[in-house]
Amino acid sequence: MKIEDLNTKTELLKALKDLEYTEFTPIQEKCIPNIREGKDVVGQSSTGSGKTVAFGLPILEKIEHDKGLQCLILTPTRELCLQVTDVIKDLGKYLNMKVTSVYGGAAIEPQIHNIQRADIVVGTPGRIIDHMKRRTINFDNVKFLVLDEADRMFDMGFIKDIEYIIRNVPKKRQTLLFSATIPHDVHKIIERHLHSPVYVKTQTLVAEHLLKQVYYDIKTDEKFSLLVHLLKKNPKGMAIVFCGTRREADVVGRNLYKNGINCLSIHGGMKQGKRIQSIEALKNDKIKVLVATDVAARGLDIRNVSHIYNYDVPNTAEEYLHRIGRTARAGDEGDAVTLLTERDHDSFRSILRNVRSEIARAEKPEFENVYFERRERFSRPSFGYNRDRSHTDRERIQSNNRRGRGFKRIGSRFGNRNRRRS
Repeated sequence: MKIEDLNTKTELLKALKDLEYTEFTPIQEKCIPNIREGKDVVGQSSTGSGKTVAFGLPILEKIEHDKGLQCLILTPTRELCLQVTDVIKDLGKYLNMKVTSVYGGAAIEPQIHNIQRADIVVGTPGRIIDHMKRRTINFDNVKFLVLDEADRMFDMGFIKDIEYIIRNVPKKRQTLLFSATIPHDVHKIIERHLHSPVYVKTQTLVAEHLLKQVYYDIKTDEKFSLLVHLLKKNPKGMAIVFCGTRREADVVGRNLYKNGINCLSIHGGMKQGKRIQSIEALKNDKIKVLVATDVAARGLDIRNVSHIYNYDVPNTAEEYLHRIGRTARAGDEGDAVTLLTERDHDSFRSILRNVRSEIARAEKPEFENVYFERRERFSRPSFGYNRDRSHTDRERIQSNNRRGRGFKRIGSRFGNRNRRRS
């Protein structure tokens, strides 16, 4: 469906033109008519399919400026909250709609001020409940409730918060739920709180003809050096390197930077300002590599990603699919590379069994071994040694602790197998 064929407000058509929209995506084409008709909708599609416009446009058609809070949108993360807010603001800019973000980790007083003037509030469940308890948010005029990335919210443990919020929103409303998957908990919410919903499902799997998936079976002490080699070999396009923990994302990001790769990290343990800075730097082409935990696998609208690197193998096939779904989008080709070490074989076998597309084994190339440095704080009483640390390493640690040093560099040059795993 072409944008010019849409019978809607002139202000919305003008905004769509500014955003360079020419035609609707499948999820938008199927959802918009049903939402316009006042039906509850369950939309199932992958991240990056255009869900925000699918619900944002018909909502903006129906609400009025300066009539109180009329739409509440719940999102799992601060990043997605800000992203959805930006899209709705861009769509409604000629309608003078007031859209505000409400999330934790930020000062609450400005949020209280902005909520009083807002037509639409986009928020994370925990901070919305904070405002409910403070009585600084009023749901009396809410006509639309949107649950965005519902499966992710439940994975993060928000199910009780969501139930509490829903019970306090007017029953006479239109409820829209969007999710990449529909697990049991999401089904329960649908059955309990949506009225005869229309189910809309578009492609949720990876476009196999556009995505090349490979894995390298390597030794642990080769992993970081191979990653550096691959990133330098493929300098064009943007890349996301996925790590299993916040700590590993920081360590890998720091070492990539020291090896001449312009990158930033993002994970849930970072301050909000730094997380936003990392996303904006990638979007504005100031960096080419983002080192991330799975916070970047879902919800975030990061475009033009040409390569995904699984530095740490994900635990499940679902997590794998969400990660590699960041590339090969909008008709572009992409590459997904997994760095497989001895400890990852069980998890990876499970992924191979449950992912329908082919993941080919790649021959290990010739590459230079590079220095990998891992900083540790040894003054913690609860510190324990990793099994793969050598006796010499342990003696150095004990010696430094006796001298009272807080930090020590662990690692050696050129592939020492006794250093900690990368």
